[in-house]
Amino acid sequence: MLKSITSVKSKTYVGYTNDIKLRLQKHNSNMGAKSTKGHKWLLIYSKKFKSKSLAMSYEYRLKKDRQKRKIISDKFI
Repeated sequence: MLKSITSVKSKTYVGYTNDIKLRLQKHNSNMGAKSTKGHKWLLIYSKKFKSKSLAMSYEYRLKKDRQKRKIISDKFI
């Protein structure tokens, strides 16, 4: 999970990747997902999985669970 460090309002982004360093670089250089453009991001939470399907299932659940995202985000103020 990424947290914006340039927004007045705190934003988070959840995504799946095989290369977390490269993905963060892309987001911070405006080459990542459309919703991340124009912001600088900080990695605040990551988790490894044994398979892509397990990772994507968790990603989907975390994207939908605003309360859990807020709990994670608030730990990294």
